[in-house]
Amino acid sequence: MRWRFLSAVLSLWFGAASLSAAERPPNIVILLCDDLGWADLGCFGSTFYETPHLDRLASQGMMFTRGYAACPVCSPTRASLMTGQYPQRLGITDYIAPNGANQPAQWKKNTKHLPAAYKDRLALEARTIAEAARDAGYATFFAGKWHLGPEGFYPEDQGFQTNLGGIEQGGPYGGGKYFSPYGNPRLADGPPGEHLPIRLARETARFIDQHKHEPFLAYYAFYDVHTPLMAREDLRQKYEEKRRRRMLSDQFGREEPRDVRLTQAHVVYAAMVEAMDEAVGIVLDQLNASGVEGETIVLFTSDNGGLSTSEGWPTSNLPLRGGKGWVYEGGIRVPWIVRWPGVAKAGGTSTTPVCSVDVYPTLLAAMGRKPAEGQVLDGVDLSPLLRGETIAPRSLFWHYPHYGNQGGAPVAAVRNVEWKMIQSMETGRVELYEIEKDPSESRDVAASHIPVVAELTKELEAWQKAVGATYPVVNPGYKEDGPDGRAAARPK
Repeated sequence: MRWRFLSAVLSLWFGAASLSAAERPPNIVILLCDDLGWADLGCFGSTFYETPHLDRLASQGMMFTRGYAACPVCSPTRASLMTGQYPQRLGITDYIAPNGANQPAQWKKNTKHLPAAYKDRLALEARTIAEAARDAGYATFFAGKWHLGPEGFYPEDQGFQTNLGGIEQGGPYGGGKYFSPYGNPRLADGPPGEHLPIRLARETARFIDQHKHEPFLAYYAFYDVHTPLMAREDLRQKYEEKRRRRMLSDQFGREEPRDVRLTQAHVVYAAMVEAMDEAVGIVLDQLNASGVEGETIVLFTSDNGGLSTSEGWPTSNLPLRGGKGWVYEGGIRVPWIVRWPGVAKAGGTSTTPVCSVDVYPTLLAAMGRKPAEGQVLDGVDLSPLLRGETIAPRSLFWHYPHYGNQGGAPVAAVRNVEWKMIQSMETGRVELYEIEKDPSESRDVAASHIPVVAELTKELEAWQKAVGATYPVVNPGYKEDGPDGRAAARPK
């Protein structure tokens, strides 16, 4: 009797770790890139950037060609991925500036409205996928960019047992930035000149090997390919030569009030993409070397679209319109790849629209867990799609009541199977696109489809009310004859 009692206690204590390999739920690896555009991988159409490891991952799993980020900028999407909720429900609707410079109280730009206020940290009460995994007996690990609040709200406060590099900053801004010394309080410096993506990949690989005999959740949230634009010299030279050999040039169009890049020809950015892919390869190779590849889900995506209208203008998202900071497709449609051995058919493709809010419910179901009592999940379990089945048609929503650094203005959007509507909070203008026929959003058909606009407006407003959406207010200091606060000149 005493032994049976002890066994029961040990079983509860060790949870899933005490199960045999065949009985254990799958391991989970989340790879989240920063600012990577929909067209920036070879498997998604790039002919300049080289991404052999991610191309291989796509050939072994399923590509979602209508994969979306929950927001056109980083922090809201990251919060959404962590919780399965839309950013508006969490109150994190813009990138978190630790100095509060993008909050209305400190707004300095000459814009028609003041941006809405937002929360600058992910509430500890929000239940994260790491907390769900930890409570299910998983070892949990975080490496890279957090950007979801100050100390006290770091990864180790949100369910991750290990945190390497996750702080409040949105980029590698300390020390040598992408090269050691890093000046990061949660990441010890490596040898001088050590490259950040490779260091974090090796740390992730080490964690995988150390925990190969128990279920684990490893979340590598890349700092790459976010600014500052910096690259290893060997890769920079490689793409300098490739650009010269192919006689590529920088070409730009216009997305008012900004120039927008039309060609993928930026040498340093290309080198950063390949370095990120090399880091992915280190993690994937370790799964194989540790003997757990066949029992591990790998999910790869990006937090928003590629940077095409600002901060170096490094990439083009064509054939999609716009980029980071805009709710046109180039700002919110991102690469999505899921490899789930035994579930997702190798080399499969799904055209069903999916979003960051779907990560949590999908992985929660994979772990064999249910939402906590009273927990709200805005996303859905995508495992039927991975099995080649269908999910119920639904609409996806965006609400960005801010002026992004990339030139965009406050807008909201809704997308269903056929249509996408964009509504300006600044001017009231409504745009409507037949999104499957016109993914470039080049033909606004709002004037000729008034009933569709009315239906989508009603649906959008109901959703905004349900999630507690906030709105910009008129800027009393706006000067009609002053400089355009949304504009920025591209360096020549």
